[in-house]
Amino acid sequence: MNESNGDFRRFALDVYGCAGVPAAAVLLQDRCGVDVDVLLLAAFVGAAKGLSFTTRQAAAARAGTHRWQDDVVVPLRTLRRRLKDGPPPAPNPATAALREQIKAAELAAEMIELAELSEFADGLDAPVADGGAEERATAAMEVVVREGAHPAPSRDEHRAIAVIASAAARFGKDVRA
Repeated sequence: MNESNGDFRRFALDVYGCAGVPAAAVLLQDRCGVDVDVLLLAAFVGAAKGLSFTTRQAAAARAGTHRWQDDVVVPLRTLRRRLKDGPPPAPNPATAALREQIKAAELAAEMIELAELSEFADGLDAPVADGGAEERATAAMEVVVREGAHPAPSRDEHRAIAVIASAAARFGKDVRA
């Protein structure tokens, strides 16, 4: 793993670990159909690298990982969520233990996707973006959300983006063009 690759992974884990970010990310995932890893990539490109993130770049990032996300991550997530309330015999202690194993496998699959997106970030050639780290992260993530299910984020979706952008700015940098 090269240094910038580790930087993206650390950034993604640090941002996701901030208060409110997991709920905001899941809201955008469930409502807008975004891949949270691609969303965090956009935040990284904007906040930490200080670069613009275009619709073309969002589509290219997604194209590189969508089969992994769709064929591996999403089925694990669906199964993990399903075991929370059923089908019978779930929930019980045995199915709770199975759910935890599936959760660990889902997380491992997400880490593989983060590594792939790190390679994408390393090769990204984009112009420097205007604004501070939070503004750049917001703009980059809005591109990903618009590329997802619908072009106009709702008020709740804008709030979710703002929560993630605020966290991303803590790990970003000030870039002067």
